[in-house]
This record gives sequence, structure tokens and C-alpha cells, in this order.
Amino acid sequence: MTAIYRHHAAIARYFLPILLALSVLFGLQAGAQELVPVPALEARVTDLTGTLSPEQAATLEQKLAALEQSKGAQVFVLMLPTVQPDTVETYARRVFDEWKVGRAKIDDGILFLIAKDDRRMRLEVGYGLEGAVPDVLAARIINDHVAPHFKMNDYAGGTAAGVGALVTLIEQEELPPPDNDWQQSSEFEEDWPFFIFLVFFISLWPALLAAIIAGIVILGITGSLGFALIAAVAGFLISIIAHKFMPARSISNASRNRRGDYGRGGFGGGFGGGGGFGGGGGGFGGGGGGSSGGGGASGGW
Repeated sequence: MTAIYRHHAAIARYFLPILLALSVLFGLQAGAQELVPVPALEARVTDLTGTLSPEQAATLEQKLAALEQSKGAQVFVLMLPTVQPDTVETYARRVFDEWKVGRAKIDDGILFLIAKDDRRMRLEVGYGLEGAVPDVLAARIINDHVAPHFKMNDYAGGTAAGVGALVTLIEQEELPPPDNDWQQSSEFEEDWPFFIFLVFFISLWPALLAAIIAGIVILGITGSLGFALIAAVAGFLISIIAHKFMPARSISNASRNRRGDYGRGGFGGGFGGGGGFGGGGGGFGGGGGGSSGGGGASGGW
């Protein structure tokens, strides 16, 4: 009996450390949940829950786009199911830093984060807007404007109320003017060598072919049929003028050399595909390079 007891005790001493190690390992593995990834920034309003209708999201998007156009400040809305194992505070900071909400060196951005299934929300305020939206007002927006709607499952109404309150406060704040004119001039400065080359290129071809080439190129860049038609007319006129004032032999030789270059792969992918305008036409251009000052407020419903 004693021998059997000693045998079992020896087995227990041998396997007990292994069992303890395995229990710790499985416990750590269970606790090490993956963090919720930060979604790609593709619009000012991102709803990963499907709660907002397309019309409701578009209305918010237009309101925030108008604010950015007039004041330069950026407000982004992110609604997602959960941020666990993060808190809304740490996850909001991760999103803010990755999206770079607000303008660089001005830091006039706000992230309105809604974790629907967690029933938690966060207003993360950039340093440049902490005067317009201090912590006490951020908390008041959450508790008085948003939470009452959310408690009644009116998420569209609550989100709109929160956005409206933020826009009202930001519109009263003195901020550096938006750089819309500067951005447009910068885009032109980047694109003008391409347009000069395009004018020279289409001048080498007969008028009808020049119109087709110009229309196709501009359609590929802008995606606008109207701009493509204008470019086609311009290409037609440029070709006629070029053939009228330039010696016919010079045009013929240049066209022949150009076709020979293309036959040998002369394009070489030099244009790098479409999108040369850099998001002109009032489209969403993403975050402006801002950073969070750590201000804001959190709350639930």
C-alpha cells in the first residue's frame, strides 16, 4: 500500500508542474484577445454596424464636408459594434492617431466614436479645438444631446444631435482659414507638366484622332463625361491650329518618331495610371495630419 502511495505521489510530483504550466498557458491564450483593427478612412462618416441608412449617412457627410470647407476643421464619425478588449478611450486614441484627424500643426479635429454593442461612446478632441469643445462641453454633448436618443435606440437622431452640437461650437471658434485655394493651386502645379505634354502630344495627330485621344485621357483621369467632351473639343481645335501654323513635315516627322517610340514600349507606364488630379473636385481627401491633445469625454447609455 505504501509503495502504491509513493508511486502515485511520484507521478503527481512529475505531472503537477506540467499541468500548472499548461493551465497558465491556456489562461494567457484566452486572455490575449486580438485588438479590434482600425478601419480604413474612406469617408467622414464610417458605420460598420449598418445602423445608419445611406441617406442618413450622406446627410451627416454633407454637413461635415461643409464644416471642413468653411472652417478647415475635421469631424469624423465612427460607429462600430465593439472596441473590446480596448476601452473607448484607448481605441479612440488609436483611431485618431492613425486617421490623423484635423489639420497638421493646427490639430483641429474631433473623432466621434460610438461602440454600439458596448453602449459606450467617446469624443476625442484635438488640441486645437479644446477651447471650442472643452471636456465639460464634450461631456454635456454626450449626456444631454446624444445619450437620450441612444437610450431609445434612435441612433441616427443621437448621432445627428451630437454632430450638430459639435458643428455649432466649432463654427463659433476662430481658426486659421481653410487652405482650399492653396490646395487647388498645388494640385495644378503638380499636374501642369502632364497637361503641357498632352497638348504637345495631341497636336501631332489629325484633328479627329486628337479629339478622341484627348477625350479618352481626360475621361480616364476624371471619370467625368462632361470634362471628356470638353477635352475632345479642345484636342480637335489644338490639332487644327498646330497643323495650320507648324510645318507639315515637322509634324509628320514628330508623329512618326512618336509612333516608333510607342512601338518600342515608349510609354513605359510613365503616367502611373489615373488619379492625377489628387482628389480634386471637392472629394474626401482623408485626414489632414492632426493629432489628439488627449481632451474630450466618454459616456454610455
